[in-house]
Amino acid sequence: MRPFLYLMIITAFCACAKEKVTTPTLEVMTAGTTFKAGDTVAFAFQGNPDNITFYSGEPGRQYEYRHRTTADNDLQIDFSTLVQFGKIYPNLQLMVSNDFTGIVDMEHVKAATWKDLSAKAVFSNGQDNTPSGVISLKEFADSSRHPLVYIAFRYTDTNKPEGQNRWVVRTFNANSVSADKVATPLATMATAGWKAVDFRNPAFGWTITSAQLLMPNGKNTDDNEDWVISKGFDPTAVKPDQGVALKNISTTLQVYKYVFTRPGTYRVVFEASAVRYNGEKRIARALTLTITP
Repeated sequence: MRPFLYLMIITAFCACAKEKVTTPTLEVMTAGTTFKAGDTVAFAFQGNPDNITFYSGEPGRQYEYRHRTTADNDLQIDFSTLVQFGKIYPNLQLMVSNDFTGIVDMEHVKAATWKDLSAKAVFSNGQDNTPSGVISLKEFADSSRHPLVYIAFRYTDTNKPEGQNRWVVRTFNANSVSADKVATPLATMATAGWKAVDFRNPAFGWTITSAQLLMPNGKNTDDNEDWVISKGFDPTAVKPDQGVALKNISTTLQVYKYVFTRPGTYRVVFEASAVRYNGEKRIARALTLTITP
């Protein structure tokens, strides 16, 4: 009996191995194609596929971007500053580089190409927490040519009778901003990875904490130059858009209800799939909905 039992098991296994994965079936219907923001949209299903995944078409939930890992995003920064003591003048600069190696020493900082973007920012003239405004660094955000963008503050001052200035960078934010204006945080003051480089007068240099960047003031002291440089940012790197899993093989689903909160035109996609050990089949059903105010 035992050889016969083995033969039955082998035969059954071979039969299963030859079984093809069938294409799932799914049809999706709604009461219309235009709804108001805040309305509940009911999606009725015909068919019972193993799995259904829902892509609403909203930012971060778009079916066509489910495999996307890069996007033509903008890098936007903002910060706030305070300057005190001595004769106040614009001696703090905002510098940006695409070809800096990330090695923070004088030699590598000098070897890099830095662009002075100070004119794009508002700096303190004595008022605390002066907002810089939002500064677009889109011209530097090109991962095909330059994968990382480095941001620096360059402080310079001379031996003035009235003393040198004290600068404080109070806040800092860096965001990756998509074409549809969705902002993804990249760093704050505490997470920007600041490192300091002294060019002149080592007695005075940047103090870096999680709360601020501080350049102390001096009097009757030598000319000074100091840089503080962030880690590299790649605003074009994005996470693939994600769908919402609505059902699996152990559940059934006849209707799914969803609320769109913002007006717009959305390409809604339901992906149905059958996934087995020997393969998988997928189909997508798309609807275009208009959401009015």
